Amino acid sequence: MTETAGNRIEITRTFDAPRELVYAAWTEPKHFTHWWGAPLDTISMDVRPGGEWRATIVVDEQTQVPFAGVYREVVPNERLVYTLLDLSGRNPEAAEQQGDGEEVTVSFKDVDGGTEMTFVQVGSLPDDEVPRATEGWGFFFAALEEHLAKSK
Repeated sequence: MTETAGNRIEITRTFDAPRELVYAAWTEPKHFTHWWGAPLDTISMDVRPGGEWRATIVVDEQTQVPFAGVYREVVPNERLVYTLLDLSGRNPEAAEQQGDGEEVTVSFKDVDGGTEMTFVQVGSLPDDEVPRATEGWGFFFAALEEHLAKSK
């Protein structure tokens, strides 16, 4: 299920994988690299409230998109809340101070031998970028599903 309203994106997906593995895919670079499109050497994750994360998606040699953020809430295997900043051509410290970016909440719960993941992104995306961002998350979650199927 996907829902968009204003600059809010909500996507719920059910994965045929244990909740601990789905959570690990969001919090461990060795899993994150396989579905987020970021080489392992560009990923850093300090998964604790106040901890920072960084990852650079590499589309091709000429197109690299760096992202960063700060974890606001971490409940292992249940919930993550973090900021999401696209740092393309920007100073990360200035972007964080200006309050630019998005807040992402990802919740995980057991359902019928699998895991239901609810993803919510809210923030300052212009209305015309919401459909593109929603489509992008759809591609990420399809890759996540493939990775989880191989990792069980």
